[in-house]
Amino acid sequence: MSGIDQVSFGSPPTNFATLLLEEGRNCWRTEAAERFSFIVDAADYFVAARKAMLKARHSIYLIGWDFDARIQLGDCTDDGPRNLGDFIVWLAKQTPSLEIRLLRWDTGAFKSMFRGRTLLTILRWKLHKQITLKLDGAHPLAGSHHQKIVVIDDCLAFCGGIDMTLGRWDKRSHLDDDPERVAPDGTPLKPWHDATSAFDGAAARAMGELARQRWLAATGETLPAETDLHDCWPDGLAPTFRDIRLAIARTIPEMPDREPVFEIEQMYIDLILRAKKWIYAESQYFASRRVAHAIARRLTEENGPEIVIVNPVSAEGWIEPIAMDSARARLVQALQRVDKYGRFRVFHALTKGGNEIYVHAKVTIVDNTYLRLGSSNFNNRSLKLDTECDVILAADEAGNEALPSKIDEIMHDLIAEHVDLAVADVARRFEETGSLIATIETLSENADGRRCFAPFEMPELGAVKEWLADNEILDPEGPDAIFEPLSRRGLFKGWRWPRPFRARDV
Repeated sequence: MSGIDQVSFGSPPTNFATLLLEEGRNCWRTEAAERFSFIVDAADYFVAARKAMLKARHSIYLIGWDFDARIQLGDCTDDGPRNLGDFIVWLAKQTPSLEIRLLRWDTGAFKSMFRGRTLLTILRWKLHKQITLKLDGAHPLAGSHHQKIVVIDDCLAFCGGIDMTLGRWDKRSHLDDDPERVAPDGTPLKPWHDATSAFDGAAARAMGELARQRWLAATGETLPAETDLHDCWPDGLAPTFRDIRLAIARTIPEMPDREPVFEIEQMYIDLILRAKKWIYAESQYFASRRVAHAIARRLTEENGPEIVIVNPVSAEGWIEPIAMDSARARLVQALQRVDKYGRFRVFHALTKGGNEIYVHAKVTIVDNTYLRLGSSNFNNRSLKLDTECDVILAADEAGNEALPSKIDEIMHDLIAEHVDLAVADVARRFEETGSLIATIETLSENADGRRCFAPFEMPELGAVKEWLADNEILDPEGPDAIFEPLSRRGLFKGWRWPRPFRARDV
């Protein structure tokens, strides 16, 4: 049990003498990047990734939870095919020196084998000497490989929350009925919000090392680093930052032959405890008791930060709504009980027509000081059971002094996307209110046909769903927790409730 579980909701210190980033504790590496771009939504990401891959000379690593060979990578001006499967083959033929390696989660692969012409595409990849497709089974029972990484020649890396698969593509306008947002058979797909990053320099070389480590764990094959370093930056992608340092944090689950790594969990806790004014987070799930516990500590402070979490209305899938939605409801209910100063909100993003925009992005912004994005969510799986990779920018890191104004701009830009207004309008309202919550709520009132935020509404939970959520049946904290007796589990395990609140009252 970690230290965060042993303490009460007493106020944590807010004056930190040390810097956030500590290698070996809450991150793996800190490295320099000459350019870093924060990319919102897959329409822009797919085009940037395609243009970057066109510049590859020797190696491309595509490491992800899922790939769908049928998706289109954007309307580029090159002569190659638009869909991913054919583009990969075409790219290999164009550059005989290029090796393309795809690594995806094994369990999820089996259900996708029969999508359209997927089997035929896999056969074409398998028969091509420059393309290697492997399934990643190096994870615990019920775990998954969840990282979303692309590395090109160790010169450029993408890291974030966007998989190159069906249903991820959307523009920032998130139209109710976008004729381009359709499945290969023409079926309309729902609006989808996501985010990733691109960066170069030593940080990209570190991501190349991480990709090779993951390849080794999954296949047993050791691959060399690239030595022919060159400029792979995609044409047309504007850097958000220049000449900065970033950190890479991981989750690697415990396995018989591997020591676990829980850097992301520690990073989340550290970010929450360091917040002074606000935390703005977008996450597919909110089901982690450790994250909720850290939030609870801050909500009991008289002058603690405002905390806003943007979630989907309901988790995607057949089992996720039971597990994640129920746990979220229980945690939100608990946090509302200790939030006596009214500083905690959970919102959903809606289209102009009032339909849900599925929030798949995994972004955390703390004050104007820290920016974190990657593959991990606020759920137990991301912190203990699945493989994950995040990147973190910290303004208190030497050389990053220019970050605060840009981090503010990123947060205003994300809010502006969700309320269908200009970034300047959001920045102006934020300056007027001095409050993250008030800014979001006032800009979402009387939206009149604009996209907007909608407040989370507490659902009715049946006894079975409450029991599943409270005992973390479908969102275990790690491999051992799957087999742990129910008497030792609990969504509120380790919480020291201040009087008059007790776990039984939640």
